[in-house]
Amino acid sequence: MSDPSQLSRRYTTMVVATISLIVLTCAAFLIPVPYVTEKPGPVFNTLGRFPPTDDSSPKMFTFGKDVKTYPTSGTLDFTTVSVTPADGKVSLVGALRAYFDSDVSVVPKALVYPDDETKEESSAQSAAQLDSSKDNSRVAALRAAGYTVTGRPVVAGVVKGGAAEGSLKSGDIVTDVDGAKVSEPDQVVAAVGKRKPGEDVRLTVERKGAPRDVTITTKADPKDKSIPRIGISIGTKFTYPIKIDNNVGRQIGGPSAGTMFALAIYDKLTPGELTGGRKIAGTGTIDADGLVGSIGGIRQKMAGAARDGVDIFLVPAANCAEATDGDDDGLTLVKITKLKDAISSLEALAKDPKATVPACS
Repeated sequence: MSDPSQLSRRYTTMVVATISLIVLTCAAFLIPVPYVTEKPGPVFNTLGRFPPTDDSSPKMFTFGKDVKTYPTSGTLDFTTVSVTPADGKVSLVGALRAYFDSDVSVVPKALVYPDDETKEESSAQSAAQLDSSKDNSRVAALRAAGYTVTGRPVVAGVVKGGAAEGSLKSGDIVTDVDGAKVSEPDQVVAAVGKRKPGEDVRLTVERKGAPRDVTITTKADPKDKSIPRIGISIGTKFTYPIKIDNNVGRQIGGPSAGTMFALAIYDKLTPGELTGGRKIAGTGTIDADGLVGSIGGIRQKMAGAARDGVDIFLVPAANCAEATDGDDDGLTLVKITKLKDAISSLEALAKDPKATVPACS
């Protein structure tokens, strides 16, 4: 016959082991995993105010007093994705829960925040992308509306430790390279590329309205020793014929609202209404020539638009396959490759909601 004290000890041991297993299992589910989640974020009407919850806030787009604008109705929403921040953590249970939610995407953190990017670095990059998106959308919209917009190559940034550090500054307008006039960023790159690493290159720049000559000794590209570098990023400084302010603040980041920004500007500057009074949303990067580029999180943006009661959703052509890989959320998916595609499709749908326009299929 078993000793009652031994049975008691065995029972106690089993209980302790079971509790330990439960604790360890729970702890395992709470351990952070190297993934982030992407969820539907809020939508913002580019024809409305920003932020939209404050009636005293300015319109998202405001124009100079001498600029003629036209009334609009409906909405032209840009859509967003809520992403786990760079310093945020996703637990195993959180990742599993998100995996089974059709509106949420779970992706490796390294794809979103490469090289252990910090929250500050991510925010700075996102803000820079937003600023570029604002500039490109202004240019594309103005050109589509018949305005002339000119641009000159500008130093967008100087690499720390690079050849140009101490000689050039962000905002310098590049007018000549080795005595030859330049008017496009590509011309600056090509002119510098004619030198060999270690050779001098002479740039004439305009800083605060005054010209100055700068001689820089090129350095070899770290990855390809045959390529000369002067350690700057080059962009375009545009001159706008009219005043347009984009009042979207730092609460939003990234380049994917560009197409919707451009549509809002165009709609305000031209007679008639692109929306036909309907709720329209979309996404897509845009360049100064009006070319629409692909974005991430298309399914999450569609879900966010559907929740907001949107009828028509503009999809970059490169995102159509992903957009149609699942439920369309009741949205009419219009395919766009250029700003003029979006304009012509919306104009057709405003006249006839059953009009045939390019679609994702």
